[in-house]
Amino acid sequence: MFRRGSKSTRPLHGALNCRLVVLIISLVIALTLSLLFLSSKEGQPKISPNISRQKWNSFRSSVQFQPTLDLSNGRDVIWQIPDSPKAVLFLAHGCNGRAVNFWDRSPGCPNCVGLPEERLIVLHALARKFAVLTISSAGRCWSFEEERVIIKEIIQKWVDKNRLEKLPIVALGASSGGHFVSALATDMKFSSITLMIAEGLFRGLDIPDDYPPTLFVHMPKDDERMKLIGKNMKALRRKGVDVSEIKCMEFPLAPSLLADRIPGLDDTISVKLFELFRNKGFIDDNGYMRKDGRATKWKEAVRKEQNLLPDKYEWIHHIQEELNLAFAYHEMTSLQSEQIFDWFESHIS
Repeated sequence: MFRRGSKSTRPLHGALNCRLVVLIISLVIALTLSLLFLSSKEGQPKISPNISRQKWNSFRSSVQFQPTLDLSNGRDVIWQIPDSPKAVLFLAHGCNGRAVNFWDRSPGCPNCVGLPEERLIVLHALARKFAVLTISSAGRCWSFEEERVIIKEIIQKWVDKNRLEKLPIVALGASSGGHFVSALATDMKFSSITLMIAEGLFRGLDIPDDYPPTLFVHMPKDDERMKLIGKNMKALRRKGVDVSEIKCMEFPLAPSLLADRIPGLDDTISVKLFELFRNKGFIDDNGYMRKDGRATKWKEAVRKEQNLLPDKYEWIHHIQEELNLAFAYHEMTSLQSEQIFDWFESHIS
C-alpha cells in the first residue's frame, strides 16, 4: 500500500512544483516591471493630494469675495458675513502682514492683495458659514498689551453692530498673530483658537480655568518651536484645556503648482518658473526646495530672465509664500483648513 500511495503522489508533486516555478517567475517579472516603471518616474516631483485639490479657484462656484472695508483706530478692518453664519472667525496675520492679504482685490477692497494661503483660509471659512473678521496690527508685528484692549473692543463693537452677539467666536493667528491670539484669549471668550506656526505666549500669562480649546498647527522642521509647543501643550493639559496639534510637512514643487495656487498666474509662467528653479538648483531632483524661499535667491534669477514675469512685482509675495510653504519651516498655510474648521466646529456650543 505504501508503494502504491507513493507512486500515485508523484504526478501531483510534479504539478505543484511546476505551478510554484511559474508563480516565482511571474513575481520576478512583476517586480522587474515595477522597478522599471519607478525608475522611469525618477526625478519627477510628486504632488501631495492636499495640494492638487486645493486650487485658487476651488470655491468659485460656492462662495465669492464680497468684503467690506472699514477703518478703526487708524487700522484696516475687513470683513464678510455669509448667509446664516454659524460662528465668527477673527484672523490675525503675522509680522509684515496686513488685513488686505486675506482678500482678493474687489470694488469693496481695491487695495486688497489676496495672498494665496490667506485668501484660501477665508474662502474655506465662508464656505463653512463662518463670518470672517480681519484686522491689521498697528505696527509691523502685534504688540501684546494695549493692542489687546483695542482689538477686543473692535471685535465686540463689530459683533454688536452686525447683530452677531449670539454666535460663538473663534480665532486663528499665525506667527506673531498666533502669539497675539494666545494672549487675547485671556481677555475675551473664544469657543476655541488655532495657533499657527506659533507656540503662544503662555510663560508669564495668567491662564484662566476656562481658557479655550487650543489647536497648534506647526511645522516640525522648526525643531525649537516644536519643542516649545510640546511644553505648552503639556502645560495647558495640566490646566484641563483641550489641546491638539497638526503637523505640516514639506512637499515638492510641480510645474503647475504656482498656477494652481496663485490667481492670474498662468500655466506657461508656472512651468517656466519651475524650470528656472530646477536649472538654478533651487529644487532637488524630486522637486523639493533645498532652502527656505526667503533664503533662496530666486528673485535675482527671475530678474535676469527678461519678460518672465509680465509685472515682476505683482506676484513676488505670492510666489515667495508658496516657496516658503513648500519648504515647510515657517509660513501661513491653508492646506490643513478642513482639519482646522473641523476643530472649530467640534467646539462650537
